[in-house]
Amino acid sequence: MGHFTNILRYAKPYKKYALGHIIANVFYALFGTLSFIALKPMLDVIFDKEKVVPKAIPEYTGLDNIKDFAADYLNYQMDAFTGGDKAKALVFVIGLIILMFILKNIAGYLANYFLVFLRNGVIRDIRNKVYKKTVDLPLSFFSEQRKGDIIARVTGDVNDLQYSFLPVLEIIIREPLTILFTIIAMLYISTQLTLFVFIFIPIMSFIISRIGKSLKRKSGRVQKEQGIFLSTLEETLTGLRIIKGFNAEKIFNDRFQESTNRFYNFSNKLLNRKNLASPTSEVLGIFMISGILWYGGNLILSGDPGTSLDGSTFLVYLGLSYQILTPAKAITRGVYNIKKGGAAAERIQEILDTPNPIKDRPNAIEKTGFDKNIEFKNISFKYDDEYVLKDFSLTIPKGETVALVGQSGSGKSTIANLITRFYHVNQGEILIDGKNINDLTTSSLRQQLGIVTQDAILFNDSIANNLKLGKQNATENDIIEALEIANAWEFVKDLPEGIETNIGDAGNKLSGGQKQRLSIARAVLKSPPIMILDEATSALDTESERVVQVALENMMKNRTSIVIAHRLSTIQNADNIVVLSKGEIVEQGKHSELITKNGTYKKLVEMQSLG
Repeated sequence: MGHFTNILRYAKPYKKYALGHIIANVFYALFGTLSFIALKPMLDVIFDKEKVVPKAIPEYTGLDNIKDFAADYLNYQMDAFTGGDKAKALVFVIGLIILMFILKNIAGYLANYFLVFLRNGVIRDIRNKVYKKTVDLPLSFFSEQRKGDIIARVTGDVNDLQYSFLPVLEIIIREPLTILFTIIAMLYISTQLTLFVFIFIPIMSFIISRIGKSLKRKSGRVQKEQGIFLSTLEETLTGLRIIKGFNAEKIFNDRFQESTNRFYNFSNKLLNRKNLASPTSEVLGIFMISGILWYGGNLILSGDPGTSLDGSTFLVYLGLSYQILTPAKAITRGVYNIKKGGAAAERIQEILDTPNPIKDRPNAIEKTGFDKNIEFKNISFKYDDEYVLKDFSLTIPKGETVALVGQSGSGKSTIANLITRFYHVNQGEILIDGKNINDLTTSSLRQQLGIVTQDAILFNDSIANNLKLGKQNATENDIIEALEIANAWEFVKDLPEGIETNIGDAGNKLSGGQKQRLSIARAVLKSPPIMILDEATSALDTESERVVQVALENMMKNRTSIVIAHRLSTIQNADNIVVLSKGEIVEQGKHSELITKNGTYKKLVEMQSLG
């Protein structure tokens, strides 16, 4: 129930709908009970039972005689309306029954009307919160998670809440109140018979709880498996070119089918267990009704005046006792749904409760500009067990271009991940203008940075909207100017809709060089004082590299740049080249100085020349 309580917290903004829902359900339960009680005078007329009609309007004297007061008042009003005519009396009570059922259904509609706003509002807020938390979490979280599983939680698990947990809101008030009002009416009709009925309630509860015990575990397996086949689907769509190129369709098809087969088996077990709820409660209900027929029939046949039970009253009692079955079945389904929804709520709560180490500190500073330098001060960092940077120190004055070179795994890209606060350093500190970046707000820090990565990450949108990610208020002239600096305007101007052209999923309507130039234009439009270029040309062919390199040089003018380089020919004009090996600086200086040293850098240059 803890997860159910957590979900209910999201209902607070919709208190007015919840209140309307509760009030409407109170009337639904009340009119539902009264509609059965109203059957008694009709049966009395049909069975030609003589009634004592009061001479004056009965007076209410308290709860002790409410039963007699209600009967006398109804008899008085019926006699006043019909003048003792039994045909008119029958029409009167039938009209009364119709009125009760109409009022009951109006109340039921209003309850559902309010529930729609409550339920859909809660689902929207949960989905939004899960998405926001997903975006806020650090990259390290996603390196350990399947994308498909995250998608399954935001979509499938939230939908499970909608169809498992939240329908329970409907029965929290309505069904218990229906049972309560019905039992009160039954107690007034016959205390003995009602106490006999109570024998069945703990038996029914025990059997139902035993059936539903493993439902949460089975549901958790279903939802986990859904995450697995969604991950396979996501990987397939992302890597379809490779899958086809390596004739690996069968491998991925088999993997997907294995997962969906497990999902099929788990779902069958889950739904078959869930489907036991209705027939079980139905059978138990029939046993209860049979017991009432036997015990109540004996009470009537005994002729004991103390039972105050006659034929018409007993039929009304049977109707009331049968009415308990419907809400009892609904509550049973609700209990099953809570157990099933508990697994979905737990998976959603896992994301919401995941601690975020990359959070702004209290009183974090808003950084509004870049004035002096960037300083890496005795930095050590590890992703898992082994350090990829060891006691790394480097100062980058404003306006200089620093290139980081070295073999794969030497720690170059890690430096970009640390200065952008995608990860936190384990030891040491990174300072911008003498301020530790951990003391700055994350948004203001990243506002000072422009990033161009090896993979040109673009979105299924227009060129203009892709570029405006970092500057929402950019004008059309601003966008064109950024495209010109990035050498991209030459091809954008020839597109059918210019900057409003949609570039497709991940920009797949463009070539690699074109995508990379748009990434550069996006960074240029943001116009940050510090640029981080993470192997921005390594994935390009020679011709595209030349064009992109010119674009990069245009972009780096009058800016501080950190260039992570794979192709050393692109960084020969850097103010400082830092050579890394196994997370440590082994050489640094200008290109000509490092060549003269005849050390690691020269070997790297010679290897690329030979290549």
